[in-house]
Amino acid sequence: MHLKKDLKTKLQIFRRDRRAFYSFLFISALFLFTLPAELICNIRPLLIVVDDRPYFPILFSYSEKDFGGTLLSEPDYKSDRFRRLLSGETSAPVSLGEFEDDGDFDLGLGDFDDEEDLTMQNKIPVQQNSSGPKDNWILWPPVPYDYKYIPTHSQSGRVVLAAPYESRSADGSKIIPSSIGDKHYLGTDDRGRDVLARLIYGFRISMFFGISLAVFGTLIGCLIGGVQGFFGGLVDLLGQRLTEIWGSIPRLYILIILSSFLVPSVLLLFVILNLTAWMGIAAYIRAEFLKIRNLEFVKAAKSMGVSNFKIMRRHILPNALTPVITFFPFEVTAGILALVSLDYLNLGVPSPAPSMGELLAQGKNNLHALWILLPTFTVLTVALTGLTFIGEGVRNAFDPKRNA
Repeated sequence: MHLKKDLKTKLQIFRRDRRAFYSFLFISALFLFTLPAELICNIRPLLIVVDDRPYFPILFSYSEKDFGGTLLSEPDYKSDRFRRLLSGETSAPVSLGEFEDDGDFDLGLGDFDDEEDLTMQNKIPVQQNSSGPKDNWILWPPVPYDYKYIPTHSQSGRVVLAAPYESRSADGSKIIPSSIGDKHYLGTDDRGRDVLARLIYGFRISMFFGISLAVFGTLIGCLIGGVQGFFGGLVDLLGQRLTEIWGSIPRLYILIILSSFLVPSVLLLFVILNLTAWMGIAAYIRAEFLKIRNLEFVKAAKSMGVSNFKIMRRHILPNALTPVITFFPFEVTAGILALVSLDYLNLGVPSPAPSMGELLAQGKNNLHALWILLPTFTVLTVALTGLTFIGEGVRNAFDPKRNA
């Protein structure tokens, strides 16, 4: 009961720190907003109703044949082919005469005996749709693009590096319309992909990566630091020397070496960064265990025959969690910065995976494309600043010297 009351007091102190509390609410809301990214940014419609029959491409995969087509593969819902399919239009026939070039492409006409056969030879229909127009209705996500879709055409006339505002062509002869007409609300990158979609997906990946790295690093640090601090002596001495040797190896070198013969992925980055992410928290936990292990309640538990593991888990660890809770937001910040930095150096997740670091690199290479650099820099700065404010608020709330 005392622990609950003490925790409630610390939470009240955290709430009174308005900068930290409002930063926590804002970052949480931003993260929750990006969690259902597939419902916000996707090239698959949320709902298609064709002849009073509902389809949910966002949840299930359909073939073109399900909509009256001929192919067994999934259709491109944004293509003109799919639009013509729903409207009942037939594709224009392809004339074989288009392929005739100086006799390179020739068919023996003697194989055909009548005019009907000649007609069949000269015109081969690509698609036949005799079902007529279909009564259809499509509900698209707010951003009808995902992080990797590259459109083949646009209303503005520019697919690559399309600006979300009117701009002039390189020679200044004409005005290029805004990409907002194509629902690229933050323009496109140097490959034609939607910047807003890549930013939303990239922020979600960065938050997941930072939180996961902080959680696993904390668990490993508590285990290693707790064992060193509880047993002390030779175990602590050997553990400290091995930790110092391991910490002297640069993570960047390890990443470059492993990337030379392993395919870069989020999992590989996660494993490599976790090799050293535990070292900071392990030092704090070791110090707490060294201090608490000589207190009276620990000696009493030992005299009663309680096992070492149970003493560490039930008696010492709950009283040593202050540095763990205090430094957790800073560990999340460090994880996000590590991922963004590696992606910026092209050592992170491979393309076309969404990444804020890759967007920053594109902004550096295309300084005129401010619609890439400014939103990405703003989101990253706001997220890291908010996490720093949260960490300071948690530190102030759990600091016994401030609350004495």
